Amino acid sequence: VQLQASGGGLVQAGGSLRLSCAASGNTFRNLGMGWFRQAPGKEREFVSAISYSGGYTYYADSVKGRFTISKDNDKKMVYLQMNSLNAEDMAVYYCAGDILGGSGYTLKEARNYGYWGQGTLVTVSS
Repeated sequence: VQLQASGGGLVQAGGSLRLSCAASGNTFRNLGMGWFRQAPGKEREFVSAISYSGGYTYYADSVKGRFTISKDNDKKMVYLQMNSLNAEDMAVYYCAGDILGGSGYTLKEARNYGYWGQGTLVTVSS
């Protein structure tokens, strides 16, 4: 499985971006997917995740109510709609995937993912 993230860019505070993650291979339907981010000088952190069926979604408290994750198994795509962006959201965003159970405990842990995209940079200007 190969993952490729895109959609990052420069946005003003309060603006929106939609990140996309395109997957290759034939196992995408079985993959739980997550978005993680890493800001300069900080550790990578969980942002959002979705179960393989799309039936369960999880969010970090810092993005809850502002970000929405979705999964299109037919198109082999995962999206992260980000609204009301602020300076604290500025980071490199990575998509990740693996054959995982649908529990939040599992999907929120970066160490559980074996497949990672290359990252896309989100810059928020004030």
